[in-house]
Amino acid sequence: MNSYEASYPKVEKYDVGIVLGGFSGLNKRNNEIAFNWAGDRLFQAIALYKKGKIKQILISGGSANLIDRKIKEADLALQYLKRIGIPDTAILIENQSRNTIENARYSLALIAKNNPEAKILVITSAWHIPRVKLIFDKQAKQKIEYYPTNFSGDTKFDLSDFIIPNASALGAWEMLFKEWIGLAVDGLRA
Repeated sequence: MNSYEASYPKVEKYDVGIVLGGFSGLNKRNNEIAFNWAGDRLFQAIALYKKGKIKQILISGGSANLIDRKIKEADLALQYLKRIGIPDTAILIENQSRNTIENARYSLALIAKNNPEAKILVITSAWHIPRVKLIFDKQAKQKIEYYPTNFSGDTKFDLSDFIIPNASALGAWEMLFKEWIGLAVDGLRA
């Protein structure tokens, strides 16, 4: 996992930080946002905004649900960002995309309409960046930087890691295989 995941770029200042969806859903008990294992995508974007590294946060994510498309991830995130005090002027919403190719297409079109010369940072999971980079670089007219979040690889190992089998390793391989297949398919269709 460590050899596949992207590393941190030298963070400069960006006009827009695009946060790719897949980090949340709807908590049906209170009808508010519920963050999943990839919630770090949004939290890192908020931190970069608070540090003055990005001027605007663009949330890119509609509904990937094949049956109920009323609930859109970007709309839930918009409510959350407003609730924690991020001003409307710092938030852009793209709520139509259903996959990474559409994330790129619709987000870049929105940015081109509002600020064609924008300096862009795409914020997503570290393991997702190779595929995201392939897709965004094919569609973008300008150079884009990528910021990895929620790393899956470990940074420290104990002797027991090399001796005792770990069932969670199967989940990591499953995620990598899925991403590699997506990389191959998106390389052909992006």
